[in-house]
Amino acid sequence: MEFFCYHRDRPGSLALRQELVEQHWSYMDRYASEMIARGPTLSAADRTPTGSVHIVDLPGPPAARSFAFDEPGYQAGVYRDVLLRRWRNVLGRTMWEFPGGRTGGTRFLVLGLGPGLGSGEPADLTLPADRDELIAYGPLLSDDESTWLGTAALVRAPDPETARAVLTPDRYADIEVHHWQFGGRPS
Repeated sequence: MEFFCYHRDRPGSLALRQELVEQHWSYMDRYASEMIARGPTLSAADRTPTGSVHIVDLPGPPAARSFAFDEPGYQAGVYRDVLLRRWRNVLGRTMWEFPGGRTGGTRFLVLGLGPGLGSGEPADLTLPADRDELIAYGPLLSDDESTWLGTAALVRAPDPETARAVLTPDRYADIEVHHWQFGGRPS
């Protein structure tokens, strides 16, 4: 079962985050074979971390909650909240298989949250026409997969507006766009 996990940093927690980076990486090393994508979101202004995205394949919701809430940064108070949802890997690959590679271009996390007003029907379940720039893409779902709750995408795009355009605007209560980069230990 695939899960999308987004730990959002608490304001003022950068020093603590940096202090715990090795503990974070060591924790994530335990999940290397289950990892579909990972990496920090960054502020547009100064590229400091604002959160951490992890997309993982785990046995079920209890394992996903354990993954999210046992993470050292969460335990120490780095994060203000955690978005944890079932996710479906529409591309069927990991970020390491993205043809565009680890570097080059600007990358974004695009989150379409909840259905828009008057729209309870799922949106964006199929791949956008320009799939070459998609690093990861799929619907956010309830634990039992019976309810569509939104869509999450990692995308390479020239700017936030182009990144946002991978989702249908009026089908979501909100669409968030965050600068994102490939994560993991530096090579």
